[in-house]
Amino acid sequence: MPNSHSDKYVTNLLLGFSFVTGSIFLLLFPIFEKEQKDDWYIWAIVASLILCIGLYFLVSAAVHKVKSDLIKRQRTREQLQHRHEKRA
Repeated sequence: MPNSHSDKYVTNLLLGFSFVTGSIFLLLFPIFEKEQKDDWYIWAIVASLILCIGLYFLVSAAVHKVKSDLIKRQRTREQLQHRHEKRA
């Protein structure tokens, strides 16, 4: 049985980094575009929303990583316990 938390960790991590990188790009874009000075607040709103989405995915990835590690540790304990019971 594949570990779905491990898969979700990788997916959420990639999505999180993509959204954070995109938000930084959107924050810097109007700074270097001379014609875009009047609507900077629109860019700021969009960039902050994308940044929040990216941070959400990064935190979600961290949660899935912890869950994946706990599941692996539990399986290892169960296997060791099962081997110990076979010997006894």
